[in-house]
Amino acid sequence: MNIIVLQHIKIEDPGYIKDLMLADGFKLTTIELDEGEKIPEDLNKFDGMFCMGGPMDTYMEKQYPWLIEEKKKIKEFVVELKKPYLGFCLGCQLLGEVVGGKVVKSNPAEIGIMNINFLKDKQDDKLFSKFPNTIKSLQWHSYEVQGIENNKDVTLLASSPITKYQIFKYQSHAYGIQFHIEIKDTTVNEWGCVPEYKKALEDQLGSDALEKFDKSANDNMKDMNNYSTILYNNFKKLL
Repeated sequence: MNIIVLQHIKIEDPGYIKDLMLADGFKLTTIELDEGEKIPEDLNKFDGMFCMGGPMDTYMEKQYPWLIEEKKKIKEFVVELKKPYLGFCLGCQLLGEVVGGKVVKSNPAEIGIMNINFLKDKQDDKLFSKFPNTIKSLQWHSYEVQGIENNKDVTLLASSPITKYQIFKYQSHAYGIQFHIEIKDTTVNEWGCVPEYKKALEDQLGSDALEKFDKSANDNMKDMNNYSTILYNNFKKLL
């Protein structure tokens, strides 16, 4: 299988799911957009697309002009070619914008190990039907998707008390996941070195937050890795 991975900062890759893909012999084509790499013209050769998180926001097209082309390519892949897509955090927000939603500031920002509550449509979903009704996962976002209620091709699968669109799908092949189920045991400390992430974390949880956050993440790592494995094995069936 040939997977294209859109990255916005080198340390935010598909994490645990990347390890699973490599173990299965998948070919990964990683495009580091923040370093000036271009998305290939021909997207037909890719079986699936991952779009990861990043320190920028979807509206920042002046500071990050490559966002304009990225949105076009996501739309081509998802809406026109109808190929499997998984978007995490920023990748979720980009999908939401592409299918007619808007991305707005969360009130408050959602940072920490928090509950995700699945809705009734989960029970028939190809990726998430085997998940528990409530899971804990890592949140680290200040913006979220809104305004896709009237798109009949969109199904809401999971919410949290703060963020309605924690998981949504477009038709039956493209998924936006606002949280970070894909993390590994090194993730929190690596992301804590990014100035934008560190500031958001400390604003929300205090100056000594990183160590506590890392411990909380590692306390829940086994479950998150298990959920990533279920997600990945089901995603393979879409390819």
